[in-house]
Order: sequence, then structure tokens, then C-alpha cells
Amino acid sequence: MKVLAVTPAPRWLVLFSDIVIVALSCVLTFIFSGDVKGDGLMYTPIVKIAIVLGVYMAFSFVLKSFQYIVRLSVIEDVYRVALLVLFSSVALAVGAFVIEMFSGSRYYSIWNLFVIGVFSFSLMMCVRLVVKYLYTLLNGVNKERKQVIVLGSAINSFVLASALKNEADGRFEPVALLSLSEKKIDTTVNNIPIVKYSHDNIVSIFEKYSCDTLLFLSTQIELMRNGFADVFLDNHIKLLMLNQVEEFDVDDKSMPTLSTHVRDIKIEDLLGREEIHNENPLIEQQLRGQVVLITGAAGSIGSEIVRQVSAFKAKKIVLVDQAETPMHELQLEMEANYPEIDIVLYIGDITNRCRMEHVFREYHPRYVFHAAAYKHVPMMENNPVEAIYTNVYGTKNIADLAMKYDVEKFVMISTDKAVNPTNIMGASKRIAEIYVQSLFFHQKNIKDGKFTRYITTRFGNVLGSNGSVIPRFRSQIEAGGPVTVTHKDITRYFMTIPEACSLVLEAGCMGSGGEIYIFDMGKPIKIYDLASRMISLAGLRLGEDIEIVETGLRPGEKLYEELLNDKELTMATNHKKIMIAKVRVYEYETILRHIDNMLDMLKNNNTHDLVAEMKKIVPEYKSQNSQWQIIDAEVAQLN
Repeated sequence: MKVLAVTPAPRWLVLFSDIVIVALSCVLTFIFSGDVKGDGLMYTPIVKIAIVLGVYMAFSFVLKSFQYIVRLSVIEDVYRVALLVLFSSVALAVGAFVIEMFSGSRYYSIWNLFVIGVFSFSLMMCVRLVVKYLYTLLNGVNKERKQVIVLGSAINSFVLASALKNEADGRFEPVALLSLSEKKIDTTVNNIPIVKYSHDNIVSIFEKYSCDTLLFLSTQIELMRNGFADVFLDNHIKLLMLNQVEEFDVDDKSMPTLSTHVRDIKIEDLLGREEIHNENPLIEQQLRGQVVLITGAAGSIGSEIVRQVSAFKAKKIVLVDQAETPMHELQLEMEANYPEIDIVLYIGDITNRCRMEHVFREYHPRYVFHAAAYKHVPMMENNPVEAIYTNVYGTKNIADLAMKYDVEKFVMISTDKAVNPTNIMGASKRIAEIYVQSLFFHQKNIKDGKFTRYITTRFGNVLGSNGSVIPRFRSQIEAGGPVTVTHKDITRYFMTIPEACSLVLEAGCMGSGGEIYIFDMGKPIKIYDLASRMISLAGLRLGEDIEIVETGLRPGEKLYEELLNDKELTMATNHKKIMIAKVRVYEYETILRHIDNMLDMLKNNNTHDLVAEMKKIVPEYKSQNSQWQIIDAEVAQLN
């Protein structure tokens, strides 16, 4: 059957219909009550009706009672229309009481106001129900629907199930509501049975209704994150998620059905944590109207810092990166979303001292966020020269220039791999941390008055970053497998990119200089389990449809990452998710001498002595599964 494409009714039409209904209710009430004459112009029925319409219209805008999609909303409409009638009636009654106090004449009869309210509410709901069922009648019912069970028996779940059931051109047919209530339930709602959940009967419930899919609202995602999703995934039940009904924009003409907003749940949804909202007023006080420079601006972390700094109304943001195409894409995004922000694109390599000095001299940034770095462990393990050149010497360039040009705060992005490093990348980031921290205390000793505050932030993996494990697993699953993990027991910490960057800004705001901040990354996640869940989310069965293959640890790779979360090794801050690491502070002259030695070795491409020098600076750096273990063996023999 052909389905008509019907767009939501315009807001003004719904509002006009409501006002006409209120006017009609007033006329009927005044006629039946005999209140058709008045003493003076202000007491005539026409003026009284005009006042009633004005009050109702005002509360319509306040409560937005006309902004919901009539054919989809049921409970929300009842709630909004009831509030509209109640508030308007109370306001009119209070007004009538005040007029009577001063004039001695009753303007409105309370009974008349009650009757107007009853008429208005009844007619408004009748119109909405007529529109809803006319839409269904005209469009028919799509018989080729996928059967789903909707999670929950609360009001939101009922609204969702009812709306989906009555969609003429929808894709889903709710066959049951899965109640999490402890009470015994034996009823139906809108001809949809409510069944009680228990861990033992979940399979039989879905078999009874010939269904293999659970649909839930985004507001229930926390329940899913706390392990509830695994109950369904382990039983090969597909998960779908939908936003709340009231979140949809009635101006979106491309949205004929709720079904278009149903989507597969992603692993990021399950791994994500409670969203962080930066409400610290000091962040905006510091960044508003300032010039901010961000290195590595086109990367996953750098680009999110750009977005968040833009939201705090920085005057000018200087984006530094050597990646041309990602920079171009970021420019287009910023021009579309933050046209009021002055964005400067500066293509350059942080190891190019002359180029970097030009950007500092030209724009004199007040705040610097240093996110540029090489991060891929196996690649840096085979290219230690580039790792040191970018991660150490490049950081030294930016940090030195920040001091020379009187930057107020320099915030460096580091990594959990800098803790007890087992690879070149982690060790290079630890050396960069050491230099930045020692530079802060050095300049405090040589400068009078104003000095740059150097702050380091350290966290683990972020979800969806360029080259991370989740995009790789997803592409392997789409290709039919196998999914490859380096070791069955390997674990990693994860947080979302927005959360990580929010904490970077928070730490940068609170830092007074010299701190290495670490973030609460939650519990570590087993990568094998992560791959298994992604396979289940894709509707596939591990071992039948797709395999997971162990490939062995890569050079320099750890089984377990560390963040110094031990309370003995950290100090608390006034933010529950941010701590300060207790680390050894190096003498500036000592670390500078080591870096100068490494630069000489870089020029000669002397990788052996270069790595040996790194191990001198960071004694806890012990190579694992790497060609550089030979140097650890040489040191052990000497000792």
C-alpha cells in the first residue's frame, strides 16, 4: 500500500486551532450563563473574551503547548494542555479577584472560568485525537514491521510504544512492554501486553513474542551501561535506542516518523560515562575574549579542545597543525558552528623553531594547549628518532616560546603510557612531562613577578580517536572478520573525547603551575570483552559468524596501563575526577643537559645511544616485547 508523506502541522496552525477553541468555549459559556451584557465597555463579552484569549495565548507560549507533533504525542499533550488550562484559569481568577477588590464589581464568575477551562481542555484533546486517528486512517498500516519489545512500563515507555504502534509509515511493531517493576503485572496498555522481567525468563519472553529485538529510550542508557545490556547481548537479542518523544523538533520537515530516529546502539554508548558539563565560571572568565593557541588542533583531542574553547567565547583561536586536509575540514566546521570566533589556521611543524616563533610573535597567545604529539606505540617503537624529535624537542620548542612571550598558562596533554613506560612513545611523553615541569620551577627562580604557569594533564585512551581500537574493530566486523586482539587479557582505560577535554580545561583552570594532573578513568576494560560486545551489537555470534584472533603483543605494548590512581601516589583536588600525581621533580639543568645530548644523537641518527639516554632520564622505563630490551640487558650486566 502506498504511504502518504505527511509532515508535521505548522506550529501557528496548532496555536490558531487552540485559540479558536478557547474563543468558542467563551462564547458558549457566556450564552449559557446569560452573561451577554456588561456595565461599560470593559465589561462587554467581547472585551472579556479578548482578555481570556490573551491570557491563554500567553501561557501557550510559556508552556509551548502547541509545539508537539499532534499525531505522535499523547501523554505529553494531555499534560501540557492541562497545565495551560489550569494556569490560565488561575491567572484569570486572580485578576478577577483583584478587580473586584478595587472596583466592587465582579469581572468574571469563577464558575464561568471553570466551564471555559473544561470546554477548552475537552475540545483541544478531541481535535488532537481526531488528527491522530485521521492520519492513521488516511495512511493505512505498514504490515512489514519489525517486532520489538519496549523496555519499561513507565509513562515514557508507554508513550514510545503507543507512538510507534500508531505510526502508519513506521518500521516497528511493539509487541510487549518489558517491566522492571518488582510488582506482579498482568495487564495491557493500548493492546500491548506488559510482561515482568526476570533474568531467568528473558529468552522465553522473546521466544513467546517471536521477537529478537529490544527497544529502549536514551534516558535508560545508564541502566544499560551498568551491565544490563550484557543480559540481552549474551542471549543474542538486538538492542535499538530512541530519543525521548519530546526531544523531536516539529520544524524538521524531513522527519515523517519516529522510526527514522531509531538507531543501533553503539559500543561508545555503553562505554560512555555520565556527561560532564563545565560549570566552573572561572573557565569562562579565563578564556572569554582571550587569544588561545592550540597545537595538534586537527587531531581528535585538539579539535575537541578547539570546540570547547570556542563555546567559552575566546577572542581568537590559533590552530597549529601540519595536517592540511584535517585542518581544512576543521575550518569548515568552525565557520559553520562558530562564525563569531576569529579562527586562524597556521600550518606548521612544532619542531620548526622559526615557524613556531613566528606564530607566537604574531599573535601573542595568552593560553596554550599543547596536544601535538606522535601517539602510536608500535610505529614509534620503530622510529625513536621521530618520537623524540616531535614529542620531546617539539614540546620543548612550544614550552620555551610560551615563557619567552609571557603566555599565562601552558597546558600539555600527556598519556597514561608515560607511567612506568615500556615503550618509546610513553618514555618520550614522560621526558616531555619532566621538561615542562622542571621549566616551571626554573623560571620561578629566575623571573621576578609574572611567570608562565605550566600544567600537565595525563589520561588514557579516548573513544573514537583517530586510529583507536574501536574504529578498527568496527571495520573488521563489517568486513566479516576476523577481529584481531593482541592478547586475550589486555586491558585499557577509556573515556569520551568531550569528557577528556572538559577535564583538561578544568585542570588548566585550577592549576597554579608545576602540577601533573591525572583523571579518573573509571575501571579498565578488557579489550577481548570489548570486541565480543561489538560483535554481539552487530547482530553476529562469536565463534559462529565471526572469530576473534590473538595476534600477540606488539613491540612496546603493555598488558595493563597505569594511571597512578593509588591514593598514596596522588593528591585530591576540589574536583572528584581530577587528582595530582606525586612525581619526582627534576632539576632543570639536568634535564636540559640530557635533551641536548639526545639532540646530538638525533643529528647522527644514533638510535641505540638515543634510547639508552632515554632510559637514563627515566630509570623506570623498561622495554617490553621490543628490540630495545637489549639495552636493559646491557645496563643489567654493567650493574
